[in-house]
Amino acid sequence: MSDAKTQPTDVSPATFIEAIDHERKREEAKTLDALFRKVTGQEPVMWGPSIIGYGDYRTTYDSGREVHWLRTGFSPRKAKHSFYFMGGYCDEATGKLRDAQLTRLGKHTTGASCVYVNKLADIDLDVLEEIIAEDWNTMSRLYPSEG
Repeated sequence: MSDAKTQPTDVSPATFIEAIDHERKREEAKTLDALFRKVTGQEPVMWGPSIIGYGDYRTTYDSGREVHWLRTGFSPRKAKHSFYFMGGYCDEATGKLRDAQLTRLGKHTTGASCVYVNKLADIDLDVLEEIIAEDWNTMSRLYPSEG
């Protein structure tokens, strides 16, 4: 298994969240942590210095590269919150469903497996919960032995 640059750490996610300088960003991170815990039923783990992950999985890409990565999670970055939705990245049907859900989410931008929002007031948290749940269900179906 090749080592991804970002690995799980022993840092407590609660300690990381409490150390966030900006009060609104810190409170939003607490809200997001509670939402991800509720949907996934998982205790969070820090991945690298700034990603809070819920569950994990291992896979081998078509190239033969083996990876170990978080199933879902977020990072309360300084400019924007980054959401990691691997289900939509790993499964085309889930990706299409996520794209439809994103039309109802509110103000956001996207990357390959990420969704970015400036602040939680810009989005519908019920839609975010739907996205997390669908993504989690897909990852559980695709990678049932872990997470």
